[in-house]
Amino acid sequence: MEFLFTNIYGLLRTLRPRQWIKNGVVFIPLVFDQKLTNWALLGRTILAFVLFCMVSSTVYIINDLVDVEKDKLHPRKRRRALPSGQLQPWFAVLAAVGILAVCLPLSFWLDPFFGLIVVTYLLLMVAYSFVLKNVVIIDVMVVAAGFVLRVAAGALVAEAERFSPWLYVCTIFLALFLAIGKRRHELNLLSAEANNHRRILNEYTVEFLDEMSHLVTTGAVISYSLYTFSAVNLPSNHAMMLTIPFAIYCVFRYQYLIHVKGEGGAPEMLLYTDLPLLLDIVFWGIAVILIMYVFNT
Repeated sequence: MEFLFTNIYGLLRTLRPRQWIKNGVVFIPLVFDQKLTNWALLGRTILAFVLFCMVSSTVYIINDLVDVEKDKLHPRKRRRALPSGQLQPWFAVLAAVGILAVCLPLSFWLDPFFGLIVVTYLLLMVAYSFVLKNVVIIDVMVVAAGFVLRVAAGALVAEAERFSPWLYVCTIFLALFLAIGKRRHELNLLSAEANNHRRILNEYTVEFLDEMSHLVTTGAVISYSLYTFSAVNLPSNHAMMLTIPFAIYCVFRYQYLIHVKGEGGAPEMLLYTDLPLLLDIVFWGIAVILIMYVFNT
């Protein structure tokens, strides 16, 4: 019995529930298409969120199974359930198969095209785990593609009619920014042992990653700014432009955490641990809701 409980606890750790916040981007189309108060569509989006959480967790299981030996060399990842021996590989495989056996049919039941997006996401992430994470530049682009697929899935289940393509562009740049920051953190953290843990890190330098980061952060701020006064679904008074300072502060704060504090290895965790960043995102969300649903004239 103790063996079973140990593996279940290890499995829960491997599912990475703290990272489920990433799947929150499926709500973006619902909010910006002004359908947040449509209870039926809200329910569909919540189910889509849950399904993406489960499927993405399955990807984490697969990724950990593939990287178990390399993770043993990582100062932080070696404490994960699989490399530490808390979770047995066969138990992890059974769990992954079971989750997919439930979630994939539910995805197609929710919407056939949503199911196709989920399968595409799964196949892309599996390809990333085995091959694409070892291809320079493509590795961070695949991570960004995963976020775009989530947003596209959200637009589908929310039946978005006026969802601006600018938000896809913003999503791409923001996801690239986070992925590049994570690579930079890994490169600094592992130093001379970086290539032993993750072969792709040998293809990067801190200077190159910084150049990439500067490019995508500029693109993110410009694309979001253009969205705030050019999208047809926004208030005609251009009040959404008032949220630009929140977006700029978010980028600057994250850059500060990467370059000054040496953070960025787990981008989603900064939302739980960095109060200024969390407050900025909360205030941005409140401003967006007020502008879209209260002062939309």
